[in-house]
Amino acid sequence: MPNTYSQIYIQIVFTVKGRQNLVAKEHREELHKFITGIVKKREQKLLSIFAMPDHIHLLVGISPNISISDLVRDIKSGSSKFINDSQWIKGKFNWQEGYGAFSYSRSQINGVIKYISNQEEHHKKGTFKNEYLDFLKKFEIEYDAKYLFDWVD
Repeated sequence: MPNTYSQIYIQIVFTVKGRQNLVAKEHREELHKFITGIVKKREQKLLSIFAMPDHIHLLVGISPNISISDLVRDIKSGSSKFINDSQWIKGKFNWQEGYGAFSYSRSQINGVIKYISNQEEHHKKGTFKNEYLDFLKKFEIEYDAKYLFDWVD
């Protein structure tokens, strides 16, 4: 019986609405576990995750039974509800609209995992804005600056 075989690795990046620093370090591990549960429930494989106070990186092994946009929607809506229900902040928590999705080959996976794991160190040297624009340039993605994230410089 024929089957479908694939090997698709996607790094997903998105930000807190208004680029506010709302993901506290003391809640990071709990948020990671919650998002891992969402990804597993959708029958995908989370390879790496790291939440900075204002944005998040995930590396997902994704199967062709789900669209990236559906997975991101589920992660963002589920984790927003979780953060709001947990009352980690005053007011309402939301992720900003949009996201980045960048594909990698199997030979690049260890480097991407290391990169994601070292986000705190990485951001001592550079801003999220520069990081994200570098991704767009590296992956040769054309964009209109007015449709990028709201930046905090």
